[in-house]
Amino acid sequence: MAITVRLLDAPMNPGAMIGPFTNAHPGLGGVCTFVGEVRGGEGAEALELLHYARMTLPGMEALAERANTRFGLMGLLMLHRTGVMYPGEPVVLVSAAALHRRAAIDAVDFCMDHLKAESWFWKREQRGGEWHWIEPRADDYAALARWQSPQA
Repeated sequence: MAITVRLLDAPMNPGAMIGPFTNAHPGLGGVCTFVGEVRGGEGAEALELLHYARMTLPGMEALAERANTRFGLMGLLMLHRTGVMYPGEPVVLVSAAALHRRAAIDAVDFCMDHLKAESWFWKREQRGGEWHWIEPRADDYAALARWQSPQA
């Protein structure tokens, strides 16, 4: 099982990373990839993600290990941007390789739900030239709660 977890402070090209990740896992049955981008519209001008490095990377690595244990993955790639980003820029990439598609799909969903609701990032958004802090939404916590039962 190969786990790659990185924090990036510069733009990333998700397409350039998915091919090598997939090729590194011969015999896989499925790969699922999610790429989250900075939302535009409704006046959004920028997104900034701040973090405390001593907590963030170890937390992301522990999350990746939990996903591997729970879903029996062949590989997991988790990349997350920090700093200031603009609409359309990739923020996060999570890709899972597994023998079966359901494990790959569920692993990515599991990781994203945890990253959205209980991550180690402080987010703020710029609208109209002013910055405003962003908190997880009720939907984010509800999505996370489904993973608390062993069957989910």
